[in-house]
Amino acid sequence: MPPGGARGRPVLAGLLRAFLRPYSRQSGLVVVLLAVQAAGNLYLPDLNADIIDHGVVDGDVGHILRAGGLMLGIVLALGAVSIATVYVAARVSMGAGADLRAAVYTRVRSFSAGEMDRFGVPSLITRNVNDVQQVQLFLMSLPVLVVAVIMSAGAVVMAVRESARLSLLLAVTVPVLALVVGVLLAVLVPLARSVQDRYDGMTLMLREQITGVRVIRAFVRTDAERDRFEEANAGMTATMLRANRIFAMTMPAVLIIANLSSVAVIWFGGRLVDGGAMPVGNLTAFLVYILQILVYALTAVTVVVLLPRAVAGAERIQEVLSTVPAVRDPARLVVPARVTGAVEFRGVAFGYPGGERPVLSDLTFELRPGRVSAIIGGTGSGKTTLINLIPRFFDATSGAVLVNGTDVREQEAEALWSAIGLVPQTSFLFGGTVAGNLRFGMPDATDERLWQALDVAQARDFVAALPGGLDAPVDQGGTNLSGGQRQRLSIARALVRRPRLYLFDDCFSALDTATDARLRAALRTETRDAAVVIAAQRVSTIMHADQIIVLDGGAVAGIGTHRRLLAGCAPYREIVASQLGAEAVR
Repeated sequence: MPPGGARGRPVLAGLLRAFLRPYSRQSGLVVVLLAVQAAGNLYLPDLNADIIDHGVVDGDVGHILRAGGLMLGIVLALGAVSIATVYVAARVSMGAGADLRAAVYTRVRSFSAGEMDRFGVPSLITRNVNDVQQVQLFLMSLPVLVVAVIMSAGAVVMAVRESARLSLLLAVTVPVLALVVGVLLAVLVPLARSVQDRYDGMTLMLREQITGVRVIRAFVRTDAERDRFEEANAGMTATMLRANRIFAMTMPAVLIIANLSSVAVIWFGGRLVDGGAMPVGNLTAFLVYILQILVYALTAVTVVVLLPRAVAGAERIQEVLSTVPAVRDPARLVVPARVTGAVEFRGVAFGYPGGERPVLSDLTFELRPGRVSAIIGGTGSGKTTLINLIPRFFDATSGAVLVNGTDVREQEAEALWSAIGLVPQTSFLFGGTVAGNLRFGMPDATDERLWQALDVAQARDFVAALPGGLDAPVDQGGTNLSGGQRQRLSIARALVRRPRLYLFDDCFSALDTATDARLRAALRTETRDAAVVIAAQRVSTIMHADQIIVLDGGAVAGIGTHRRLLAGCAPYREIVASQLGAEAVR
């Protein structure tokens, strides 16, 4: 069912109920203030009628002054009530919106790599920004809708109170108005949904074209992509123009109904006044109430038009909030007796949900402290997936991964992560400074410790040459640095923490052979008491490791040193021969 349907509205209502609950008192106060404001506005036409009937007609100046003073006081009081209403309503809507964003952010932070892959980073950002904004905008408009409903219903009651005979006109005016509004909404709501869909498509296209701009230029697809964008942009523009044109018809339609209603009221009301069946002041009040019904009905339409986008946003937000992370802390935590950095795989298998076959199967081996363990295999052999199982970014489908002698599924996630220094395959640096990035895992690290980590990572020279040294600026993602510089800073960031377990996931690929060799030699001294795990594509990076694990099709094809594997592991011999030549395997 499309957003805005019968299934969508309960989702929005449930979301608003949940996040308005902490603001129930303020929300109740807003409703009371709105009721007071509506009551005052409904009383003013009646008071005006009293001034005309008993002051102007009778020539009683004193009554005019007394009633006029009362009217002025009510207007001033309503102004104060209106200010208080806007203030409290803004506090409620802003607070609920902030809580909603915080809830989405907190839930996303708890997602495992599986949930992140399922939703996608761009979608999660859109849900936490644009979708929350749509719900918050509708929430901010709710007081206007409440006032419109109260005023419309109250105006009908007051109009009947002024003249029951003249109120028969409402039996014509209200149905005609409802018909016009219903037709407009029936057309506008699908168009609003279409605009939202086109907006999502446009956002996706722009993100794709901006991210892949180099590929577009390399394959000379600039004109084709521009045409695709212009076509989507024209479609979105046409849809929005159509929606705005139809919405623009609302005001003239309501004005026509209002004017015809006014003519009818004056025509029939004038006859009643002429026959003495209705005072002239009551006719004036009745006319105001008719206009109030029409104006507030139009106001309600402007708010209801926001509903489709709010419903669509609420559904997307609820999808995030209702997702239970596959990886979460157990009810009963187990704390390892010692933090040594030791890792053990016991019959581990892993497969992605919906995958045809497991990515990893029957992995059994140990990664011991004080030794460098390397993982190598062809593209798609499962090296990165294996690394991600150790800090529990994924949970093994079967078997167990033990860190420090305890199953990772029984440990607190943050305690597990605090003992690991991870350098991911894609080096990511945060916007700020070099020192800020290096201190990311240890905020109180001294400058001396930072320089020592940079020495080991072979990054001291280029950091010292930067304007400002450790205080040199780093753009978001490290885009003002080369690939090799980003990798070395990422390695230094892990070294600053001095954990008992290092995980290097193919993070030497951008380094030249000489720098790679110097870095690995320095790492042996720096990490001699820790367990070091290196996943790599290049044989030269891992050939001197104490233990090499060869993956082939997600299974262990061999475990041993470089010499031992050359002698007895065919997949390893093929990898070495393809990179170092046939002579290297003889």
